[in-house]
Amino acid sequence: MTRRALVIGGSLGGLIAAHLLRSTGWDAVVFERNDEELASRGVGLGTHPQLIGVLKRAGIDFDESMGITPTRAVCLDRNGKIIVERPTARTLSGWSRLYQALLDALPARSYRLGKRLTRVVQDADGATAFFADGTSERGDFLVGADGIRSAVRAQFLPDVQPRYAGYVAWRSVLDEADVPVELWREMVDLYAFCLPEGEQLISYAVPGCDNDTAVGHRAYNIVWYRPVDRDTLTDICTDAQGRHHAAGIPPPLIRRDVVERIKAAARASIAPQVAEIFARSAPFFQPIYDLASPQMVFGRAVLAGDAAFVARPHAGAGTTKAALDAACLADSIRHARDGSGHGNLDRGLERYQRMQLPFGKALVELNRAEGAYLSAQIKPKAERTAEELHRDIGAVVNAHIGRSDQVGAMVAAHGLDVHVNAPV
Repeated sequence: MTRRALVIGGSLGGLIAAHLLRSTGWDAVVFERNDEELASRGVGLGTHPQLIGVLKRAGIDFDESMGITPTRAVCLDRNGKIIVERPTARTLSGWSRLYQALLDALPARSYRLGKRLTRVVQDADGATAFFADGTSERGDFLVGADGIRSAVRAQFLPDVQPRYAGYVAWRSVLDEADVPVELWREMVDLYAFCLPEGEQLISYAVPGCDNDTAVGHRAYNIVWYRPVDRDTLTDICTDAQGRHHAAGIPPPLIRRDVVERIKAAARASIAPQVAEIFARSAPFFQPIYDLASPQMVFGRAVLAGDAAFVARPHAGAGTTKAALDAACLADSIRHARDGSGHGNLDRGLERYQRMQLPFGKALVELNRAEGAYLSAQIKPKAERTAEELHRDIGAVVNAHIGRSDQVGAMVAAHGLDVHVNAPV
């Protein structure tokens, strides 16, 4: 009899988990709380070899058409002059490109929309998920892959909450057709940094509308980290009707005066090439948080991806971490066999936690260290350390272009290579 897994959360982590569990014989069904597919959400996405390896295991043949690979990492000063330059070969893709590929490869019956989880009830033999629409589903176990505001984590770890890092990420994407031709030619091959005092901006080309990487159909992605104290965060998360959005304001509700101020700040403080693209776009922002769960397995319910650990985005490894969680979960269950050759699910889930818990903690700490300079900007200068007052621009660029090697070393140190390369 086919065993059944309930996957709560239909973003990349949940989709990858479903594919890998299905490849080992499980009937994995994904339940997404939103009423519509998520393809229009998300923007640029950095990839690492570990993510590409897991995607291939999930049946997604990641090739050059899935992203864009800039040849140079540069830092541009306030006047647009290159002050640091390094070779790079990291592939930058689009969140929706990977989402659509994973969704298309999943049977339609295995992806359910409009399923907002309200509670989980479990016993020794499995777990039952109850949804806001009055329905319920039974499975042998349940995977909470429902992100930073996880309903699964809220039930089992109600006191574990995301911690605000002291800064936000302003983001924008502009279609290639809307970028002046000469400006596009200058920027398309660059992984470009702007590093005003106390801030950090990264920009690069990504797949465009309909996930297209063809010439003329690409897009340009900007991520701009800016320190924001809590009072200011409250203000910019309040819409024109005076409603405060504590969990993050939807992009269409950001007030016009807030957008006008950030565009003016762009023209005043970052390279004119990047400021021009930013000013032509419709920017939005995301408050930066991190979170580390002390536990990932609760009987027949487990946490994965951002539901378990939220790392600040500096390593660009959030999706990679979710993919490694999914691979480790599938492999741990597959490898945990009893004397009769049947899978021992509880033993497999215990192994999953033993492997992924320290890796998740290490990734969160790495990104906290990377973001410490930005977090410190909301403190008085007299209270900052030397590292919080000054930074080495070359070191920032070098750290980013060597990120895949650093993530790979962490994977190897935690014994996870086998989960990337293991056969399905």
